[in-house]
Amino acid sequence: MNRFLAKQGLILFSSLSMGFLAISCKAQDNFGGLALYTVRDNMGEDAKGTLDKVAEAGYAYVEAAGYNEGKFYGMEPAEFKAYLESKGLKPVSTHMGMVTLENADQLIADVKTAGIEFFTIPVPPMGMFTFDPDTRTMGMKGTMEDFANVLTTIGKKCEAAGLKLLYHNHDFEFKENADGVVPIDYLLENTDPKYVNFQMDLFWVTKAGADPVAYFEKYPGRFKSWHVKDMDEEGKFAPVGEGNIDFGRILKEKETSGMVKYFVEQDMSWDKKPLEVIVISHEGLKKIGFD
Repeated sequence: MNRFLAKQGLILFSSLSMGFLAISCKAQDNFGGLALYTVRDNMGEDAKGTLDKVAEAGYAYVEAAGYNEGKFYGMEPAEFKAYLESKGLKPVSTHMGMVTLENADQLIADVKTAGIEFFTIPVPPMGMFTFDPDTRTMGMKGTMEDFANVLTTIGKKCEAAGLKLLYHNHDFEFKENADGVVPIDYLLENTDPKYVNFQMDLFWVTKAGADPVAYFEKYPGRFKSWHVKDMDEEGKFAPVGEGNIDFGRILKEKETSGMVKYFVEQDMSWDKKPLEVIVISHEGLKKIGFD
């Protein structure tokens, strides 16, 4: 009887070991990041189930976009980190558009607890961002000096906590404002890379008529992460590899950029479901040469 139980125990142990090994190998095969904003509705309905599908689609790390009242998608920061890691996913970045000089310390503490490296500000914070619903154009109010100072102040707080602050662009930052100033140029030239760097959204740079590679060459090392987002012939969002952005040319300059992480993002998926486009985009990454 004892030999029988020992044998059964060995079989069970071996089965479990093979299962863990399979999960481990699958996680090691995964690569690239996903901006969870792409699947925001799914995350709102079933965050954990959606994260399961993100891992199954082949991604290795994520960028959050669902922080509210001290929680990421309804999970405490430590719980969010633990669940991601249980699925072979790593929390790398988070968009924190709600940050102010008053709440920055608490937000930074929560981001740190979640194991996230990049504290990313997606639009001019503290009421500076503007959106015109009639023309569907984005912009900002206030002075560029104030904007740069806010980023620097928050960036210093992040640096002291061991985090890295990034600012994420849309199209308006690459166009001259009413004062004849190109906002992204002003920020690059008037912030210290010790405290402030950038997440380049390749779609929006292209939409603005600017060249990502030219910016990498002019401001080397400042673009620490990218949003990899394609554009169709109508100028709309498209799955990676199904649009006309020359990602191969851009990818060749990743070292000049300073890019250490990238995230697939598609703001709207049109006739496809978000959970479908993330699979299509991951296949696109492979074909282009991302790893």
